[in-house]
Amino acid sequence: MQEILSKYIPERAVLPVFELIKIHGVYLKIVNERVTRHGDYRRMPDGQHQITVNVSLNKYRFLITLIHEIAHLVAFEKYGRRIKPHGKEWKHTFQVLMLPFIRPEIFPQEVLPYLARHFKNPKASSDTDAHLSVALKKYDPATDKNYIFELPPGATFRIYNGKVFKKGNKRVKRYECVEISSGKVYLFQPNAEVEQLE
Repeated sequence: MQEILSKYIPERAVLPVFELIKIHGVYLKIVNERVTRHGDYRRMPDGQHQITVNVSLNKYRFLITLIHEIAHLVAFEKYGRRIKPHGKEWKHTFQVLMLPFIRPEIFPQEVLPYLARHFKNPKASSDTDAHLSVALKKYDPATDKNYIFELPPGATFRIYNGKVFKKGNKRVKRYECVEISSGKVYLFQPNAEVEQLE
């Protein structure tokens, strides 16, 4: 298991993550990319704790996602199944589990301030934290995708499911974008990855 983990997470995180997996009886499954989520925790009918994480994540995002999912398991075990999946009990558990990893031996120096800020009040997805998401993206393989905030006003773009939109104005944090085929207005996070069209 340690050998497998070393392919997906930073080297200095392998041993402590392996210990967490062992202590909590996690069955880790590395799966093909899912657009809607980076990872998933599920208690199986036989009582086994299964965590899935997308194979396509860079090692820093993989580590954050894995600890995020282990935090679900630990929070449910400690506080019961009736808690909100991303409520205060999960947030506290995620903070406690993640704290030992927020170090320069594990994460790049330029990512650490964004991680520290994010973990003051962790969100359901690190992708909703635009600053952290952009900092982590630097370690992804190069793609032909852009962030919404990088596109000029009025630019047209395609999302993962093939739908085409036109970028509009920024509201408080998100951008209003019009779906070309229906004329409906949707709100997009500034760090949503899209394919710009000519």
